[in-house]
Amino acid sequence: MAFFRHETACIDDGAEIGEGCRIWHFCHVSAGAKLGEGCVLGQNVYVASTAVLGNGVRVQNNVSIYDGVVLEDQVFVGPSAVFTNVVNPRAHVSRKADYRRTVVGRGASIGANATIVCGHHIGAFAFIGAGAVVTRDVPAHQLWVGVPARFVGWVCSCGERLSDETLRCTSCGSGYARQGESLCAL
Repeated sequence: MAFFRHETACIDDGAEIGEGCRIWHFCHVSAGAKLGEGCVLGQNVYVASTAVLGNGVRVQNNVSIYDGVVLEDQVFVGPSAVFTNVVNPRAHVSRKADYRRTVVGRGASIGANATIVCGHHIGAFAFIGAGAVVTRDVPAHQLWVGVPARFVGWVCSCGERLSDETLRCTSCGSGYARQGESLCAL
């Protein structure tokens, strides 16, 4: 498979790297990690051995994607965002058997410096604002901000905030209808 890797990047034997990926300065991709096609890892990104990245995932500088984290296709992770994998870490207690899975749905965006506490699901096309701390599941197409993060509106698949009244995107024209706690395209 053809992919670009900067000379300072460390890719362990056994890592699966999809075609067209670009892995930049000082990255480390562990044995067993899986990256789909066309992923981009910015400077100083770590990908653990059981982490899975779908196709077209973009991870900006200084992000660690720990064991148990799954980023589905087309996910964007902003600079210095944080994922955890243990709820109650202690240096003197091994918690490897207690890792909690975190899934970020297709097309979702995680803002710069956001923290995603493990064990939660972020729905497709959801948007987590910069600096937010996610402590529970986030339904599809929802915009969450703050500490702790909370729902403040709806987001189109193209990333633009939707009017709460019309649920129609003024940028791309897409329209939505409420379906439970999330949206479905019209």
